[in-house]
Amino acid sequence: TAQETMPGTSVEGSRPTYTYKVVLLGSMLVGKSSLAYRYVKNDFREMLPTVGCSFFTHTLNLEEATVKFEIWDTAGQEKYQSVCHLYYRNAHAALLIYDIAQKETLKKAKLWLEELEKKFLPDEIVIALVGNKTDLADEREVTTEEGAEFARTKGLLFMETSAKSNHQVNDIFMAIVQELLRREKEKAPAPSPHGRSTVDLRQGTTRRRCC
Repeated sequence: TAQETMPGTSVEGSRPTYTYKVVLLGSMLVGKSSLAYRYVKNDFREMLPTVGCSFFTHTLNLEEATVKFEIWDTAGQEKYQSVCHLYYRNAHAALLIYDIAQKETLKKAKLWLEELEKKFLPDEIVIALVGNKTDLADEREVTTEEGAEFARTKGLLFMETSAKSNHQVNDIFMAIVQELLRREKEKAPAPSPHGRSTVDLRQGTTRRRCC
């Protein structure tokens, strides 16, 4: 239902609770599923290619809020591209994941960014560029600087990770949480209760979406 995909504000004690939909996008075999599995289960698995979409949930009890993540791990195969927009509809955050040892996957991540830019205004979604598989440093085809520079020009969060060695996996999700919560604080003093509510944002994306 709509309620599940919107940040809620049910209050547990004095802390608000927010539910955020996060989508993982990128080429096949860049490690999207392994990254999600490492984050949620704190374990590493070589995953088979995702068919369609898989779904994880994860709850963070932070000092200022309880954050519930709904993590949508999308298939990287070309044949699923036409339905992927259904998965990232109403997302609050997206991880654009590439493999540092496969330069072509960074190009694909840039194409995903173009797709997101068609569907969302900049203040409607938090986007992070993630260079995965730092454990393959000897085979690196994309420098850290190249990824960081592209992210900077586009205003994206950026981090390099390794699901295998658990390098900065928690850190990138925490960076997303902090940015989402920062935006919640910015929205709080809106002049009217509907001024910049999530309902309005959702309607806005609906208007721009065709088909």
